[in-house]
Amino acid sequence: MTDLISSSPLNDPLLRLLQETASGERDAFRLLYDSSSAKLFGVILRIVKRQDLAEEILQEVYLIIWNKANTYNPSLGRPLSWMITIARNKTFDTLRGIEAKSQTLEFNENDDGYYQTALLEISSKTIDATDRISLQNCLDETTTQARESVSLAYIHGYSREELATHYSVPVNTIKTWLRRALIDLKNCLER
Repeated sequence: MTDLISSSPLNDPLLRLLQETASGERDAFRLLYDSSSAKLFGVILRIVKRQDLAEEILQEVYLIIWNKANTYNPSLGRPLSWMITIARNKTFDTLRGIEAKSQTLEFNENDDGYYQTALLEISSKTIDATDRISLQNCLDETTTQARESVSLAYIHGYSREELATHYSVPVNTIKTWLRRALIDLKNCLER
């Protein structure tokens, strides 16, 4: 591996392999993989600390390298540094995805008991039984999206950013949804 590291990106043998990979040369890509995979695997493994996950991420990293080899700019740094950046970014993206999945609540629109159960979890000091029933009735009148977003935000404590990730929409959209839902709930409760 040390023979692949040189003082200038332009003299780096990985540069030639990367350029040939950008042209679709499979043999060059295979040599690029053989020359750099141990280093990238080590970087990934240090972050995820799981060999099976590191192996999966490594394969995804090389798919990115294959598809983006033509975007490498030697004036911005060495090929190995560019590939390490891709590996680190992909690793952190994967970890964020795993974390988001583990925190995601699954909603079943046909589960009438979900919101009742969630509302019962609210402390009786916060809301009395009559108000809780009124709130449940008003929530039942709202859209599924409004019920879910209000429940996640105000019962389960999700931030706007977490809701935006959950629904794959911008944070400002979440703000609008919550505002509309709260206005609808307020109007319903005032009837």
